[in-house]
Amino acid sequence: MTAIQPYNATERKGETFSYLPPMTPEQIRQNIQFMVSQGWNPAIEHTEPEKSFSNFWYLWKLPFFGETSVDRVLAEIEECRRMNPSHLIRLIGFDNFTQSQGTAFIVHHG
Repeated sequence: MTAIQPYNATERKGETFSYLPPMTPEQIRQNIQFMVSQGWNPAIEHTEPEKSFSNFWYLWKLPFFGETSVDRVLAEIEECRRMNPSHLIRLIGFDNFTQSQGTAFIVHHG
């Protein structure tokens, strides 16, 4: 089990898993699988690292309403990464029932 990172006042944290080490590709895949199995709609956002604590990130296409393929979501993340290599990229799961975010986490650190 990996250790939780200590608080560092000079390094701001955010999102669901930000105090843990970066996720492996398999852990990202598992989280996407959980997201789509819950019926949540994936959405990809990206921004410059210096603007990461702004409330406004750039939306990568529209949310993937009804998407059930983990591979399609991963392909979109990879395309966003290729087009914006220096940006932070986060994946959001929108829950239709509660009409809110079910989860949000960083999938690429620019």
